[in-house]
Amino acid sequence: MKTDPERFIRANTTLGTPPHVPEIRLHLADEAHDLWLRTEDELEEIGLPPPFWAFAWAGGQGLARHVLDNPDLVKGKHVLDFATGSGLVAIAACLGGAARVNAVDIDPWSATAARLNAETNKVGFGISQSNLVGTYAGWDVVLAGDVFYDQAMSALIQPWFSALAKRGCQVLVGDPGRAYCPVDQLELLATYMVPVTRALEDNEIKRTSVFRFTA
Repeated sequence: MKTDPERFIRANTTLGTPPHVPEIRLHLADEAHDLWLRTEDELEEIGLPPPFWAFAWAGGQGLARHVLDNPDLVKGKHVLDFATGSGLVAIAACLGGAARVNAVDIDPWSATAARLNAETNKVGFGISQSNLVGTYAGWDVVLAGDVFYDQAMSALIQPWFSALAKRGCQVLVGDPGRAYCPVDQLELLATYMVPVTRALEDNEIKRTSVFRFTA
């Protein structure tokens, strides 16, 4: 890795609040940086994978909002935030009173961003870069914001989430209408109108739903 993640994150983001979750502060890429819009060659040259961790995506914002508004979903429970990105949903679970929170993302830059964001919000949770798909580590609740954007990934996690639900694990998904979201396996819990970054989405507001995976 050519670039130190913490140094890069601090230099290329500013502390801000996601518009739908103002209780939480994150290191976010300002649109002026055009961080996401850099060419793949430039990102590769500095050792940086696509910076999913630098933005508060609509699915994560909706899911975090739902957790904060309904803390009984996580209070006193063992929670996994899958594909945590910035750590937004894991932070919400901590603030909601979860007994134990683990966050996982295979992107090592996400691990650094999530740690910095946890420190900013004065919470703590475990952070892993392991591929946990297909496993079960005693979680009571699995949270997943905006994970159905890719066909291959969706094909992997859909049967895993279904299996977790059959074990009695609550699998809650935040999704703004991504193409591969398996709505036929989901129970709608809530819908939010979430402000998003126009540079990344097709609008300034995304209708975002929170679902429970059915067994």
